[in-house]
Amino acid sequence: MAPHLRLRPQLRLLLLLLGVALGLGSAAPGLGHGAEASDRAEPDPYSILTWHDYSPPSPPPPPPTPEAPAATCADDLHGKGDFSTTCEVSEEVKLHGDIYITGNGSLVLNSGAALTCEKPGCVISANLSGEVRIGRGVRVVAGKVSLSATNITIADTVIVNTTGLAGDPPDRTSGVPTGTHGDGGGHGGRGASCYVKDGQTQEDSWGGDAYAWSDLEHPFSYGSKGGSTSVEKDYGGIGGGILWLFATDLLMNGTMLADGGDSSEKGGGGSGGSIFIKAATMHGSGKISASGGNGLAGGGGGRVSINVFSRHDDTQTLVHGGRSSGCPDNAGAAGTLYDAVPKSLDVSNNNMSTQTDTLLLEFPNQPLWTNVNIRNKAKVAVPLLWSRVQVQGQLSLKSGAILSFGLTRYPYSEFELMAEELLMSDSTIKVFGALRMSVKMLLMWNSRMSINGGGAVVGSSLLDASNLIVLKVHYWPTCNDCYSLLTLLFDVSCIFCQESSVIHSTANLGVRGQGLLNLSGDGDMIEAPRLILSLFYSIRVGPGSILRGPLINGSNGDVSPKLNCEDESCPVEIIYPPEDCNLNSSLSFTLQVCRVEDIDVWGLVQGTVIHFNRARSVTVHTSGTITATGLGCKSGIGRGRLLSSGLSGGGGHGGRGGSGFVNGSRAEGGTTYGNADLPCELGSGSGNDTTGSSTAGGGIIVLGSWEYSLPSLMVYGTVESDGGSSIDAVTNASIGPGGGSGGTVLLFVRTMTLAESSVLSSAGGFGRAGSGGGGGGRIHFHWSNIPTGDEYIPVAAIEGSILASGGMSKGPGFPGENGTVTGRACPKGLYGTFCKECPLGTYKNVTGSSKSLCFECPSSELPNRAVYTSVRGGAAETPCPYICVSDRYRMPHCYTALEELIYTFGGPWLFGLLLSGLLILLALVLSVARMKFVGTDELPGPAPTQQGSQIDHSFPFLESLNEVLETNRAEESHGHVHRMYFMGPNTFSEPWHLPHTPPEQITEIVYEDAFNRFVDEINTLAAYQWWEGSVYSILCILAYPLAWSWQQWRRRKKLQRLREFVRSEYDHSCLRSCRSRALYEGLKVTATPDLMLGYLDFFLGGDEKRPDLPPRLHQRFPMSLIFGGDGSYMAPFSLHSDSVLTSLLSQAVPSSIWHRLVAGLNAQLRLVRHGNLKVTFLPVLNWLETHANPALAVNGVRVDLAWFQATTLGYCQLGLVVYAVEGEPVSAELDGSPRIKIEQHSVVQDMLADAQLSHSRVKDALMRKRITGGILDSNTLRTLKDRRDFLYPFSLILHNTKPVGHQDLVGLVISILLLADFSLVLLTFLQLYSYSMADVLLVLFVLPLGILSPFPAGINALFSHGPRRSAGLARVYALWNITSLVNVVVALICGFVHYKSSTKAHPSTQPWNLGTDESGWWLFPTGLILLKCIQARLVDWHVGNLEIQDRAVYSNDPSIFWQS
Repeated sequence: MAPHLRLRPQLRLLLLLLGVALGLGSAAPGLGHGAEASDRAEPDPYSILTWHDYSPPSPPPPPPTPEAPAATCADDLHGKGDFSTTCEVSEEVKLHGDIYITGNGSLVLNSGAALTCEKPGCVISANLSGEVRIGRGVRVVAGKVSLSATNITIADTVIVNTTGLAGDPPDRTSGVPTGTHGDGGGHGGRGASCYVKDGQTQEDSWGGDAYAWSDLEHPFSYGSKGGSTSVEKDYGGIGGGILWLFATDLLMNGTMLADGGDSSEKGGGGSGGSIFIKAATMHGSGKISASGGNGLAGGGGGRVSINVFSRHDDTQTLVHGGRSSGCPDNAGAAGTLYDAVPKSLDVSNNNMSTQTDTLLLEFPNQPLWTNVNIRNKAKVAVPLLWSRVQVQGQLSLKSGAILSFGLTRYPYSEFELMAEELLMSDSTIKVFGALRMSVKMLLMWNSRMSINGGGAVVGSSLLDASNLIVLKVHYWPTCNDCYSLLTLLFDVSCIFCQESSVIHSTANLGVRGQGLLNLSGDGDMIEAPRLILSLFYSIRVGPGSILRGPLINGSNGDVSPKLNCEDESCPVEIIYPPEDCNLNSSLSFTLQVCRVEDIDVWGLVQGTVIHFNRARSVTVHTSGTITATGLGCKSGIGRGRLLSSGLSGGGGHGGRGGSGFVNGSRAEGGTTYGNADLPCELGSGSGNDTTGSSTAGGGIIVLGSWEYSLPSLMVYGTVESDGGSSIDAVTNASIGPGGGSGGTVLLFVRTMTLAESSVLSSAGGFGRAGSGGGGGGRIHFHWSNIPTGDEYIPVAAIEGSILASGGMSKGPGFPGENGTVTGRACPKGLYGTFCKECPLGTYKNVTGSSKSLCFECPSSELPNRAVYTSVRGGAAETPCPYICVSDRYRMPHCYTALEELIYTFGGPWLFGLLLSGLLILLALVLSVARMKFVGTDELPGPAPTQQGSQIDHSFPFLESLNEVLETNRAEESHGHVHRMYFMGPNTFSEPWHLPHTPPEQITEIVYEDAFNRFVDEINTLAAYQWWEGSVYSILCILAYPLAWSWQQWRRRKKLQRLREFVRSEYDHSCLRSCRSRALYEGLKVTATPDLMLGYLDFFLGGDEKRPDLPPRLHQRFPMSLIFGGDGSYMAPFSLHSDSVLTSLLSQAVPSSIWHRLVAGLNAQLRLVRHGNLKVTFLPVLNWLETHANPALAVNGVRVDLAWFQATTLGYCQLGLVVYAVEGEPVSAELDGSPRIKIEQHSVVQDMLADAQLSHSRVKDALMRKRITGGILDSNTLRTLKDRRDFLYPFSLILHNTKPVGHQDLVGLVISILLLADFSLVLLTFLQLYSYSMADVLLVLFVLPLGILSPFPAGINALFSHGPRRSAGLARVYALWNITSLVNVVVALICGFVHYKSSTKAHPSTQPWNLGTDESGWWLFPTGLILLKCIQARLVDWHVGNLEIQDRAVYSNDPSIFWQS
C-alpha cells in the first residue's frame, strides 16, 4: 500500500477527537439543529454531521435490578391465590409504579383482565417457576415488561404493549435528535430528517442516531424520543419500551409491541424499543413489532432479538421505521431483527421508502453471522472506514434495498465483503472507495453495484466469485423462488446479474471467478476505466450486454484513462503480458480477459486496448461486437494536419491519411508508422486533444500473446478497430474534421474461422466536408505452431470480410490509403496471409508468405496419366506430389498392371519376344507330353480283328462306324423286314415322331390299330419336357457349347428310354407274330451316332411261315438310305451303314466296294454346310456321278441324292435312293479285296446313260411305295429349302475341311496358339482391370466364362485317347473357341468406350507404344480375334486329320479312289 494510505488511520483518529472536543465545548445549537442562523452556517468540514465516519458509543450496561418489595397476588393484582401456587387475575388492574413478581407458582390472566402502567419507564416483571398464561383479550401495558417462566402462553387478541412508554435511553447515546426540525428518534435505525442543509443531500441528513449495535443480540435499551419543531413545547413522540420473554415453551399468538410513539406534524416519531425473546420452543403466529413512530419525520426502528431453538410457526416481526409526513419518501430507517439460532440479521423497512441509513458496524469475527438480509427498501450503511462485512452464509439485498460502504463525499477507504452468497434483487450496492469482495455466489436481479473509487486515492476494486452470471429470466414471485431454482440447477458457486444489472466502477475494477460469467440481459453492463476479467471457466456476453474497458464521457466523448499517444515504441505487455492476471494500472490494457477458458460474445465488448490472454476459445456471434473503434488517439504520431479553418487531413497509420482540400486549402494527411509484421500502435486522429471536434483513431485489439496463442477464434459478428468518423465527432463547424486512422488488430491465434457476413476491420474513418479520410489500420495474423506436412490443418476458414481500407472523404478531400493485412511468414509449402497450401502444380521450399514463392513444378517429372494432387502442408520439394488419374494406374509411373508387367521385362518388344519364346518352349513341352500320353492312338496301321480278318485303317475314321465282321452278317439281317425312319431332327422344338400309317412293307406283319397305339406311345416318349427346352434356350444365350452338350445328353437319355420301352416295357402287341409278342422281339430302336436320326427295325418272329418274307434286296428297291446329322459343324451329314444295311446291300454289291463307297461319301458329306446346301451339295452330286454310280452300275445298282419325309415344320431328311439299273450287270472280278477291276469302261458309260432315263421310273416307284420325297439333281437342288439360323455367320469361320496331314506339326501349332490365346486372355484381363473391375466382370460373364473355357477344352482335346474321342473333344474345343469371340468383342467395346472417355478427360501425350497406353485398347482384343480365327482353321484341319486319315478319299480320279 502507498505511504499516504498508511497515514490515513492516524489522520482519521485525530480529526475524530478534534470534532468531539469542539462538539462538547460548544452550545447546543452548534451541535445539531439549533437556531435557523446556525443551521444556515457553512458546514464545518470536521463536524460529525459532515464526516460521518464515527462509531456511536455503546450504552453502559443496565443497572442492577433494584431491591423492590415482593408483590402479592391479592393486594397488588387483585387476584386469587398466590405466587407460590397459582395467581389468577380476572379484572383490569391499573398499576401506579413498578411491580416485581417472583415465586414458584404460576400467573394466570384470564379473559377481561388487564395490567396497565402507562407511566413511561414503568416496569412489570414476573419471574416464576411455573407458568404465565395470558387469556384472550388481556392487555399488558408498561414501559418495560419482563416475563420469565417455564411456560408462557399468550393467547390471540392479547396485546403486550410498551409503545411510547420508554424510559430514558442509555447515557452517552445520540438517539434523541437535536434542533427544532421535528426529526425522528433513532435506535436500531436512524431517525429520519426532512430538513436538508445547503450543500447536502437528503442522504446526508438524519435525526436521532443509531445506538446499541453491540447489544443487538440481547437488546435492553429504550427507544429514543422524537424531535420537536418548537422549543416551548415538546411535540416529539416517545420511544418504544422494553419487552422480554424468557420461557422453556412459548406459545405466542398475541401481539407484542415496542413501537415508538407517534407524533403530529410538529414533531418527529419516537424510535422503536427493544424486544428480546428466548425460549427452547415457540409456537403460534402472533405479531412482534419494534417499529419507529410516525410523525413529521419518522422514527427509526428498534431492535428485536429472538433466541428460539425450535420455531414451529411463522411470526410476523416488524422493525421498520416510522412514516414521515414531511417527506413521504424518507421514512425512518429500519431497525434490526436478530435471530440467534441461525445467527442471521434481518433489516427490513416493510417497503417504506427511505433515504436514512441503518448502520452496520463491526461484524463479529467468532462466531460469524450466518446470514444478513436487507430487504423491503431498507437502506443500510457500513460507515466505518476500512470495514469488513463478513458472514458465513448469505448476504441478500431484495426489493429496493440499498447497501452502501463508506462516506459519500470521502471515498478514501477500502472495504471488504465476504460471504458465501451475495443475492441482489431490485437492489443497489454503493461503494465509496474500493471494494474487495469475496463470495461464492452473487445474484443480481435488476440491481446495480456502483463503485466510486474517488480518483487515484484508493486502490482498485476486486470482485472475487466462483461464477459471475448475468442473465435475464422470467419473473419470479420472490427472489427466494429464483434462488431455490438456481441452487438446484447450479452445484457450484456463482454470481448472477439479471434484468439489466450493472456493475459500474469509476476506478479500476477486477472481476475474478472460477466458473461462469454470463451477461445475458439487455443492458447488462460491467464497466470501469480499466477492467480485468480473469480465471473464469467461461464468459458469455449476451445480446444487448456490454463489457466496457474505458469509461466514456457521454457529453464530450472523452475516455478514461488517458493514453500516451506520442510514443512510437511498442508496449512490451502487448506482446508479452504478465501471467498473474492481476489488475495493474501501469499496463496499457483498458479491458483484459485473462485465463478464461471460453469466451462467447453476443453483445458488445468495447475498449481502447482490449486484450484476451490465455484463453482457449473466443467466439464472436452474429450479434456480437468486439470494438475499439474511435477509442484511440485524437492526436498521435500519424495525426493529420489541422488548419485554423477547421480543415484537417485524415490520420495515418497502416496507410497514409487522406489530405483535406477545400477552396484551394490543403491539409496534409498523417503519415504511416508502426511495423506491419507486428503492429501494436493506437490509431491516430485528425487533430489534437484540445480540439473538441477532432476524431480519434482506432484502438488496439489483441487476442492471445506471443507465448500463449489463442487456440480457436470464431467470428460470426464483428471485430473492429476502425478510425473515428467526423459524423461521430461533436462539431458545429461547416468544415468537419478528417477521419481517424484505423487501429491495430493483432491476433495470436492457432485457428480462425471468419464466417460469412462477419467483419474483421481496421478501416479508416470518413472525413467530412472536404477533410481527408483516415488511413487504414493494421491487421496482423500471427499464426503459432503452424503444422506442416501430414499434420497440417488449415489455420483459417475465411468467408467474411477483412477490411483495412482507407476512409472516404465526404467532399472534395482525398480518401485515406489502405492499411495492411499481414500474416506470419509461412513455412515451406504454404503461402499467403492465412498460410494456405500452394496451388496445385507448384511448390515452395523457402519460408515466406508471398505467392510468388510458389514455383511451378517441372513438367518433365510428371508421368503421363498423372495429375498433381494436393497434399497436407503443400508441396515443399520437387518432385511435386502427384497421383494417377485413376486408381487402376499404379505409382510411381502410373502404369497399368499390364504395363507394369511389360516394363518389368524390358518394354513391349522385349516382352513380346520373351513371351513368344516362352510360348514356343511350353508348346514343345506340351507336344512331347501329349505324344507320351496319347501314344499311337492316332497313328494309322493295321489292327487285328476277330477270326484273323484285317481291317485297313487307311480308310477314313468314319468307316469304322460301318465296319462289321463278314461273318454272321447274314444271320443279323435274316429276319429283317423293314427299316422305318423317325421323322424330325430330334430337337426340343421338333422331336422324333413316327407316322401313324404303317408302310406297305410291314402291313403283312403288324396289326394296324395296335400299330397306331404303339406309334402314339413312341411319339409321347420321344417328346421333350418344356423345361428341357427352356434350359437349352437359356444355355444357347449364355454358353452355346453347354447348350450343345445339354442337347446331346438329353438325346442320349431319350434314346435310352425308347430302347428300354421297346425292349422291355412294350408288349409288342402290334406284331402278328406270336413268337415276337411272347419273347418281346421283332422291334428294335436304333439311332445314328449323332443322335439326330433314329429308326425302327422290324424283324420276323420266325413263325410267320411266309416264303416271301423277308423280302430280297431287289424287292425292296427303291430303298431310301437317310443321312444322319444336319450339315452343321458339330453334326455333319453322314451315311450310317450298320450291319443290317451292309448285309442287305451285300446281296448286290460286294462289302468292300460298299465300305469304300460309304467312306468316300461321308468324306464328301463332311464338307456340306448347313445354310449353304445348294452350293455344297453340288460336289456330292458330282462325286456320286463320277465315283459312286460307275462302280455300283457294275452290280446293277444306282444311288441318287434325294430328300424324304418333310415334316409340318418344313424339316426334310436327306439321303440316298438305291435302286436297280435296268440291263445286264457288268461282270466284275472279286479278288477278295475291296478293289474292283473295271473291265469295260464304255459299257459303264452306256449304263449311266440308261440310268438317267430311269429317273422318272424311280419317281414313279417312290410314289407307288408311298415314300414321301424326291430326287435331287443339279436342277432340283435349287428348290431345296435351306434355312439359316443366327449361328450361320460362325460357320464361315468354323466348318469341316479336308485333311492336310502333318498331324504332329498341326498339333504343335495348336498348342502354341492355345497357350498364346490363354496368355492374351490374361493380358486382356490385366488391360481391362486397368480400366475398371466392371469391365473385367463384363467380359468375364458375357458370355459367362466363355473367354476362359477354350484353354481347358483345348487341353482336354489334345490329351484325349482315340481319334474318335479326340475329334469330338476337338469340335467342342473349337465351339468354345468360336463362342469366346463374343467375350472378345465385349472386351473390344469396353476398350473403345474407355478410350473415348479417357481421351476426353486425360488426353495422352505419349506416342503409340503397342498397347501400353489408352491408344492400344484394340491391340489385345484384335490379337485374340486373329488367334481364334487361326485356331478355328487349325482345329478344322486337326479334326480332318483325325477323322479322315486316308486323304485318297478326296481324290478327283476315281481310279485312285478305288485303288487306295
